[in-house]
Parts: sequence; C-alpha cells; structure tokens
Amino acid sequence: MKKNYLILLLLFIFYSCEKASAPLPAQINTFYQSAITADDRKTITPEEAKTYHVNNTYKYEYRTGNPGNYKYNYDVKGININGDSVFGNINVQGKYGAGILIGDTVAEIEINTEWISYGKLKALDKKGNEYNLIVK
Repeated sequence: MKKNYLILLLLFIFYSCEKASAPLPAQINTFYQSAITADDRKTITPEEAKTYHVNNTYKYEYRTGNPGNYKYNYDVKGININGDSVFGNINVQGKYGAGILIGDTVAEIEINTEWISYGKLKALDKKGNEYNLIVK
C-alpha cells in the first residue's frame, strides 16, 4: 500500500516539475499586419508578391497570402447615406478591411470596411459617414 502512495507521489512531483519548467511558446513571425489600412491596397510587398494570385472565376482582383491567412483586393461600388454613388478599391483580410472610395463630391475617401453578407460590405469613413458597398 505504501508503495502505491510512493508511486503516486513521484508521478505528481514529476508532472508538477515538468509543467513549471516548460518553455514559453515562441511567437510566430509573419509579414501580415493585424489591421488593414487604406494604403495597403497601393503596393504589394515582396513577401506578398511571392503569393500573388489572380482567379477570374471569383470577384476579387487579386489575392496574396497563404491558406487561412489570405488578403483579398476588391473593386467595390455603392451608395452613401444620402444616396450618392461611390466606387473604389479595398483590401480585406478576414471580416475587416480598408480602402479608398471616390464619390461625386469628394476625390478620395479613406474607409474601413466590414463584411455584412456575401458580396456586401458596410463601410465607415473617418468622419463617421456610412456607406453600403457591393463587390463589382
């Protein structure tokens, strides 16, 4: 009976020490940014160029990245809350993105976007104006 307790005690000490001395996991270095900005659509980095992909079947202009971490570029069009037409180009990674819109009254508007449905996005500019967009 004492032998069983001794074995349990040794196992407990062994696993307790192993957890305490385990090294911290290394952070993964990546060239992807955690947040997309409007300027991202203007240039493609050398790292992104390695994974540049065009597919005419889908609505994106091009795609960069690796499976599970793609960044897509889209041409979009839509309207603002006043019903004025706008069009532009955005980059999207996951659910969120950013880009530039051109409208009848303003030359360039920086926006942040969010997918709300398949092919549909909601966008906000820096002044808080809202835009409803669709992918061309």
